Amino acid sequence: MTTSTLEQEAVQTLEIRKETEIAAPIEVTFEVVLEELGPGSQLPDGKPFPMKVEPWPGGRWYRDLGNNTGHLWGHVQVIKPPNLLELYGPMPMSFPAINHVQYRLKAEGGVTRLTLVHRAMGLIPPEMRDGMPDGWAHGLKRIRELAERKAGGATRNERKDGKR
Repeated sequence: MTTSTLEQEAVQTLEIRKETEIAAPIEVTFEVVLEELGPGSQLPDGKPFPMKVEPWPGGRWYRDLGNNTGHLWGHVQVIKPPNLLELYGPMPMSFPAINHVQYRLKAEGGVTRLTLVHRAMGLIPPEMRDGMPDGWAHGLKRIRELAERKAGGATRNERKDGKR
């Protein structure tokens, strides 16, 4: 029998809040959020990272690698199209941790304000905690670009009023 003693690790918490304004209708933006969380997902280097999201309460969000292999990222906790999507689960963390991500969308005139809040707690290594803000920024940028393209509207740089 082998016994080992591990140094006790501290439970870490994480909270990331990001917001972006998107020149697209709220319905289009919500549809693009589901696409970016699903089959249209890409890594920051442009490499496809297709996922599956089942858009109903309790639906799974996962990476299907084929042959009954993959990674469960979470479940849909709340879905209220086109205003709210909440997911919870291990997300990209393959260690003791729980995550909750909220996408809140609000129509404001001709644009949609998208607010993302990611909260987590567990044995989260510093490199994971430090890299998360950039990952979410990449995802929000893709959502903004895809929604604006899909809506056929002006991009942030092309808007005449100069607002973001």
